[in-house]
Amino acid sequence: MRADFVANASHELRTPLTSILGFVETLRGPARDDVEAHERFLAIMHQQASRMRRLIEDLLSLSRIELREHTPPVGTVSLEDVVEGVVMGLELLAEEKDMTLQVEMISDSDLVAGDEDELVQVFANLIANGIKYGRPGTPLVIRVDRPARGPAQMPHAMRDDCLVVHVIDQGDGIAKEHLPRLTERFYRVDTARSRQLGGTGLGLAIVKHIVNRHRGALTIDSTVGQGSTFSVYLPCPPPADKRVRSSDFLRHEPETEL
Repeated sequence: MRADFVANASHELRTPLTSILGFVETLRGPARDDVEAHERFLAIMHQQASRMRRLIEDLLSLSRIELREHTPPVGTVSLEDVVEGVVMGLELLAEEKDMTLQVEMISDSDLVAGDEDELVQVFANLIANGIKYGRPGTPLVIRVDRPARGPAQMPHAMRDDCLVVHVIDQGDGIAKEHLPRLTERFYRVDTARSRQLGGTGLGLAIVKHIVNRHRGALTIDSTVGQGSTFSVYLPCPPPADKRVRSSDFLRHEPETEL
């Protein structure tokens, strides 16, 4: 896995770097005095450099998340606040494709146990993907609901009391054989289209690791020609009388003699 990761990361970085170096050599040589070529090549170089920056940022983000994956978050987060904040930030991107973002809060309570910044990252990834791959002029639905029970991927103790956020697009859909591999690093169903849209191939891997840290589950359902549904299940915080308080821990800590 490490060898594959290094090989994939090296390839993803080498491609834009080779492009940038090639244009630099051209601008220093044959196109030195060609103003029109300068403008065209510099625009491409900026695009490739931005791609490298996004890739490095995602690699660093994935590394940080993996370091903390085995330590569950202890805070409490409002899913309504997280989702609405992400939607506000992505409305302009949706408008550019003539798409609407529809938020549906079905649950009476929207509190989950989690890290707000990481959950913002999860839904920013999923909603941005829904906009990128959804059809122009169609709605993207973000629905928060309370399921009867969480999926088998969640820890057994967390499944009875959880919330789910569905991100539902009306895009081209994804063939069933690709679904199990979507959260692999650098895996792309359509490599050319993904790169054209600015994807790094790491977004869903980041989502998976964050959801794992939250002891939740990510499920994906898709039908070719109809669209896809990405669902994130997150456990609700335990009742106050069952939470471990730091004062209780300190009260029962055995004394030590110097």
